[in-house]
Amino acid sequence: MSLPLPSPDDSDLELSIVMPCLNEAETLAGCVEEALQALRDANLRGEVIVADNGSTDGSQTIATRAGARVVPVAEKGYGCALRGGIAAARGRYLVMGDADGSYDFSQAGAFVAKLREGWDLVMGNRFRGGVQSGAMPWKNRYIGNPILSGLGRLFFGSAIGDFHCGLRAFSKEAYERLALRTTGMEFASEMVIKATLFHFRVTEIPTILRPDGRSRPPHLRPWRDGWRHLRFMLWFSPRWLFLQPGLALIAAGVAIGAVLVSGPLTIGRVTFDVHTLLFAAVAILIGLQSVIFAVLTKVFAIQSGVLPPDPKLQRWMDRLNLEKSLAVGIAAGLAGLILSLHAVGLWRAEGFGQLAPGELLRWVIPGGVLLAVGCQIVLAGFFLSILALPLKR
Repeated sequence: MSLPLPSPDDSDLELSIVMPCLNEAETLAGCVEEALQALRDANLRGEVIVADNGSTDGSQTIATRAGARVVPVAEKGYGCALRGGIAAARGRYLVMGDADGSYDFSQAGAFVAKLREGWDLVMGNRFRGGVQSGAMPWKNRYIGNPILSGLGRLFFGSAIGDFHCGLRAFSKEAYERLALRTTGMEFASEMVIKATLFHFRVTEIPTILRPDGRSRPPHLRPWRDGWRHLRFMLWFSPRWLFLQPGLALIAAGVAIGAVLVSGPLTIGRVTFDVHTLLFAAVAILIGLQSVIFAVLTKVFAIQSGVLPPDPKLQRWMDRLNLEKSLAVGIAAGLAGLILSLHAVGLWRAEGFGQLAPGELLRWVIPGGVLLAVGCQIVLAGFFLSILALPLKR
């Protein structure tokens, strides 16, 4: 006996189970039937939605016959399919999972139980529940997923152990507050990252990963999609993409430059001189540019709603207004100009003739660095003041 589909005016459904679908004729019926059985077993008023992304193998008919509601989604992409299915869902809670037979939809009741406790996002954890033989390629199981999940915990302070598990549940209200933007595979990462950054209540339950039931190759491409997820996490973390590397470069450049600006340094049989001083200057300039990118990226991301407000950054922005940035930048530029003029004075004292390059460059390099730093700070101050303009949205 199959669970009857709710009528369109049903507004008191508790759960919608959403499956993205692109040519899943081999496994779709089994997934839908398992999901419907889970609704019956947990005594849940719910529905199963197949968000079809343009299947050409008859998946739509299979889903309808199995008891699901098919929602056609024209725009291509994993994220687009899920967004279309979720938008059409009528349940208070949602469970999402792939329609390839790898996820155990019979756990829907366990996910809902956690949502009823007040959690906003409930993730499945395949490593705690069990990865069956042949269910996950070794490079995903032992390299890709552990590394990406570890970086997610490092970058965002997330406590999630399986960052990319596709079986997860959330409330419709929490989903709408997240305002997810991505259309492809990054959709899954964006959900976890934003839920963490916006301080949603996130937890995990063990779930089993089964072998893919299809005879054709999966849509997933491990190396390509792994890079896409890593790239996306870096986009959401200007601190690790720009700020930390930039500060490290500045610190190294200043430390090395402070030693070499007064004269060569010999360690054993190796002598470091103005050539190393020049590379230290380059490190300072690249580092400062990276730090500026970190601030600009963070401000833009907050204003566009991609990242949550940061009180610490706001306090710095209030202190470092345009006028103070101009003062600091002009002061650095003047210091650089003074050093540069001093170098010209040394040259003049020699009748503008031949000079020992090493001695002159100890003035020219710091002077050039300070001039460039001053210009960067002034330009960044103007850019930040433009970003901080109050705009009606």
